[in-house]
Amino acid sequence: MSARDERQALSPRTTSLYDYALFRHGIEPEGRIPSGGFPLPEGFPGIDEDDELDYGPAEAAVTEALAPLLADPDTDRAAESAQLRLAALPVEPKTVHRITYWIGRRLTPDDPITGTARCLARRLARTGSHPAAVSAGLGLLTWLGRPEDVPCVRTLGMLEGFADPAVEALERIDRHAAALLWLTRRNDEPRVQQLIEAVTSEDSDAVRALLLPPADPPPAPWPVPVARLAEVVRLDVLLRAYPQDAGLVGLAGRMLAVMADPYVQGPRFPDYSRPVPLYEAVVAGAHRLTPELDAHAMLLSLAIDLYSGAGAVLDWPPGRREELLDTLGRLLARPAWAAVTGKAADGEGDAGLRAGWIRRTGRRPFARPCGPDRFRLEVVVTDPAVRSLVETRILVDGLPVVAALFPIGVCQGPRALLDNGLLRAEAEPREVQLAWPHCGELCCGALHVSIRREGDHVVWDGWRGSEGPQPAALRFDAAAYDAEITRATQDREWEWPAHTTALLIARGLRDRPELLSAWDCGEASAHPSWGDPGTVLVSFAHERGLGAGTQVPDGPRLYFEWLVPDDGSPPQEQAAAALRRLAAGDPRFLASLRHARREDAEALGFPWPEEEEE
Repeated sequence: MSARDERQALSPRTTSLYDYALFRHGIEPEGRIPSGGFPLPEGFPGIDEDDELDYGPAEAAVTEALAPLLADPDTDRAAESAQLRLAALPVEPKTVHRITYWIGRRLTPDDPITGTARCLARRLARTGSHPAAVSAGLGLLTWLGRPEDVPCVRTLGMLEGFADPAVEALERIDRHAAALLWLTRRNDEPRVQQLIEAVTSEDSDAVRALLLPPADPPPAPWPVPVARLAEVVRLDVLLRAYPQDAGLVGLAGRMLAVMADPYVQGPRFPDYSRPVPLYEAVVAGAHRLTPELDAHAMLLSLAIDLYSGAGAVLDWPPGRREELLDTLGRLLARPAWAAVTGKAADGEGDAGLRAGWIRRTGRRPFARPCGPDRFRLEVVVTDPAVRSLVETRILVDGLPVVAALFPIGVCQGPRALLDNGLLRAEAEPREVQLAWPHCGELCCGALHVSIRREGDHVVWDGWRGSEGPQPAALRFDAAAYDAEITRATQDREWEWPAHTTALLIARGLRDRPELLSAWDCGEASAHPSWGDPGTVLVSFAHERGLGAGTQVPDGPRLYFEWLVPDDGSPPQEQAAAALRRLAAGDPRFLASLRHARREDAEALGFPWPEEEEE
């Protein structure tokens, strides 16, 4: 059919966009949907930039147009009126969607107009012939949709500009459909298209073959966030279909570990709709894995997560989480698995770091305290082959506070909460940041709580940044609270040499500020390098007057980083040697410039290295 015939067959003024999407899909060779979606029919003039309303006036106009119609029991009349009103507004469809998303979110199940609003949303989505009307329908269905709305929403997601609103609506009612639509609109890579075809045809053998291709050459990572990929293939169902497949168990375990990582970006655990069955399937098949370093690290990561991470706050049947932890603990205690770290102990680089991490951490998630434990602190170090995050995880009644209240958060480290005493309670309330997101507090907030001593109790209240309703105040026995902080502060079993060295260097610079201030340097920090956790990174700034505190605001400034590799000697000796080197001369010539500009270096009289890029 030619474009002209198509326009005659389906007029944008009379044909719903839903019917148009079905028509376009029907005439497409092999039914494939282009990655950008089917283009909308012609006939919708754009909004002139000078006429388009800003968000505030747009919100008022859209709300005024829809408010009286949300309660109208005559759905056909209300939908027709809504479409005419929305089409006349100088508001882009994507803005209409965002406004109606919030209108729908504010409606509660007990609201008397929720039922009629749902009917109006369905009518706009199913019969709307203008993008603004359909956008309004999808925005409302994000919160009002039910399983019977999946076919309509999924169909509209085939159209250009409607994929993301459709995925957002589907996420709340059918995550598999949402993930498949999301992937369908990103299908430029041949194997992604093959996976879509295998999933839609329910060909489990083909799905498994695509997930586990021959290892030589190593397959490229899937260009899909792991939670989306797991949802698309229904990973727990696939794993139970192939219970003898050790390769699939290993893959599922690695994907689950990534989903549980609090630092990971994009859709993440627990965004997968069936994490509990997936945990159960992986643990059930773990004994089929070959004892080796990667598998040991993966299973230990899952155990840590089940004990004190996101996995701990899933909807577990009573005692089931503890059963899985016990199963993993017994497996990893077997001689064949215990021997893995001994084999790697003499290795260099990542293997040696990982083996040391397993030896230090290997029994911690399984050595749970007996009986009730109201307040407990666990310093957790994550797999150094992924990233050596060091977190102070706070457990109340056996469950992690941050995972429950701020799922996207990374817990503060022990240097702040324990070594610097921020968790200590005084009579005067003190607000403490417990966790932050990988993107930073300015982007997605952070979790804060106010801590104070009140007689024989320590009280946590005044929560700020938590997800969901305001958490209730927590009360702890003051003596037990203080004892637990002391125990956790003195427990350094988790610490590796570079971390100890970094802590000692930081303390030395704090106690002897003249080492840097004599050269107008300051604001120093020392911590294990992000890319190489076996190396200490010392960073500091240089600015005229910084040493004496007389620097000029917004003046030229340089930043330096100095790498201190582990030489195998005790951390105390390494830290002392590093401090002696800093005391011996200008520290700027020990370090490398980072995040610096040539003009700032020239203004401060510091030579610009020839190899340094501007």
